[in-house]
Amino acid sequence: MKFNKILVLGLINDKDRRIRELMEQHFAGDLTDLGYTAISALQEYGPKAFDGLTEKEALSRITNSGVDAVITIVLLDKLKKKTYIPPHLSLSRNFGTYYEYRQNSLYQPGYYVSDTKYFWESNFYELPGQALLYSAQTKSFSPANIESMGHEYGQMIVKSLTKEKILSPQNVQNE
Repeated sequence: MKFNKILVLGLINDKDRRIRELMEQHFAGDLTDLGYTAISALQEYGPKAFDGLTEKEALSRITNSGVDAVITIVLLDKLKKKTYIPPHLSLSRNFGTYYEYRQNSLYQPGYYVSDTKYFWESNFYELPGQALLYSAQTKSFSPANIESMGHEYGQMIVKSLTKEKILSPQNVQNE
């Protein structure tokens, strides 16, 4: 399908503003790489642009700027988990080796690692009719960092949108 301007809108808690910023930027970049004109809602309108507006007023603002499709990024849940990693255990059939190993493990304890899992949802709407063309949820996403999370998530959803024939690569001309 052909869209003139796609708005990437992160619906993410204000305390995770950096995550929203990176998710929108990377997603818009992935759509641009496919040949579409895509913009980040945060960059285009600011962080509080739709606060206090009715649905009709917000839609009017979006469509008046030439947007004919919106893709949302919603952070459904974020879970932080600490896991204890015990010292390396090995079995020994020899008591002396086992005893020495156990003595050493008393002075070389295990350690904790923290892991954060994210649960996302994205919906793709065609405007002005507000028709939902696509919806997807990820089960979990545990990134190395939020930079890579934004990039990998955007690529994953764009690939799925292309596979579902909602989007197709546009004629991209290199200048």
